[in-house]
Amino acid sequence: MAKLVIKDLYVSVKGTSILRGLNLTVNEGETVALLGPNGHGKSTLFAAIMGDPKYTIDGGSIEFDGQDVASLSPDKRSQLGLFLAMQYPAEIPGLNSSDFFKAAMNAHREKPMALFEYYRLLEKAYKEVGIPFEMNSRNLNEGFSGGEKKRNEILQMRLLQPKIGMLDEIDSGLDVDAINVVAEVLKKEHERGAGLLVISHYARILDLIQPTRAVILINGRIVVDGDASLIKKVDTEGYEWIERELGIEVKKEINASMNNVSIGVCATKEASEANAKGK
Repeated sequence: MAKLVIKDLYVSVKGTSILRGLNLTVNEGETVALLGPNGHGKSTLFAAIMGDPKYTIDGGSIEFDGQDVASLSPDKRSQLGLFLAMQYPAEIPGLNSSDFFKAAMNAHREKPMALFEYYRLLEKAYKEVGIPFEMNSRNLNEGFSGGEKKRNEILQMRLLQPKIGMLDEIDSGLDVDAINVVAEVLKKEHERGAGLLVISHYARILDLIQPTRAVILINGRIVVDGDASLIKKVDTEGYEWIERELGIEVKKEINASMNNVSIGVCATKEASEANAKGK
């Protein structure tokens, strides 16, 4: 069984320290909710795991399936079984979606798959994510709505079948029906045996996929690792209890480009307060 093991990880972006001694283990076959205020390092963690060159690893280690992956290129990490569904999927003009998916799948195989097998799998994946199959002839994400881009990320995960998938706010920009569709696909991934590490600011999708664990990232470190009851606690109380119960000061966002919104009720509360101030 594959395992992602992160030990004492320090990561910086353009000289700004974001992750500060983070430790986390995610096993293949479990679904983990990654919680925490915006700007405290959740997306940075995902980027560092996948090898985004904008992020500098200043210390610690990232091991996957018993192998140190810190020196590997993103495509090599993907071939080992890691996958990242991005928060902001890029539009790639000139790159046909079908050609991209086929190349990605073949890069994970010893021998290229037969064309008939490929289109059978592709058609099934499009049906599962609720996207018209005809969209496979369009350029990757070009002219897609936000929701279509997010479903396209999930489609890629179904095709590549990673051992551990990281989902960065995959539910943002989706309506209720689309969230239900994405949740069903994620449950199929869990049933297949994939491990999932999920960032979300809204409780609905977490209620649907029912994580087996929840961890809270504050100030660049994992400060709480527990069961799914943490999701409800954060949803109702925000992160104030971290200071009250654990004595850990929750700093204002350490990445100033982000805002400080937590999941569910917390997000609604902050939006309401902002509206009230504007009146």
